[in-house]
Amino acid sequence: MRYIPQVLSNSDDWSTRHSVLTTARRTAALVNALADDHPDPTNVADVLRDYGEADPIDLTARDIAGMRAAAALLRQVFASEHADDAAATLNRLLKDHTGPLRLTSHGGSTPWHPHLDHDDNAPWDEWLLASSCMALTVLVWDRQRPPGRICASPSCQNVFIAQGSGPERRYCSRRCATRERVAAHRHSRSAEQSSEAK
Repeated sequence: MRYIPQVLSNSDDWSTRHSVLTTARRTAALVNALADDHPDPTNVADVLRDYGEADPIDLTARDIAGMRAAAALLRQVFASEHADDAAATLNRLLKDHTGPLRLTSHGGSTPWHPHLDHDDNAPWDEWLLASSCMALTVLVWDRQRPPGRICASPSCQNVFIAQGSGPERRYCSRRCATRERVAAHRHSRSAEQSSEAK
């Protein structure tokens, strides 16, 4: 699976690059990039860069394996059908895999912001799980519904962040939605033609 970056502003506005919604979108992009049996470290590093992580990003095979395990845990949140399920999953992840909430400025190099990992130099997998849990928790709190979904297209298992107040999205992209509508239309036409032939 090839990672297709979301369009993010190149703005140097730190708070925009590290907002809850951007962090949640980064989570979805990383869960998708790490879903392959053998994720490409370059692809994963590209996702991290696209979402504001600074170079150098040197990911080892061990880093990728740990991040892949974290992504599998996070996928469970996206699989939640109801806010209660998402909250229960997040509560379990927070209890089992994160440290206490703290504020850090990374030694004065960034604005103050919250962290749930155990250390500013935590391994990639711990950082991914902790920062993602925090963002997804805030989205459940804010919206009182699961923060995202797994694409309803059988040929796509990408996760995505659900947004807005309109009808809930079922597909990760317009491409998947269109493909499924076309397939349903063809199936319906085929069924009609079979029934007329009888």
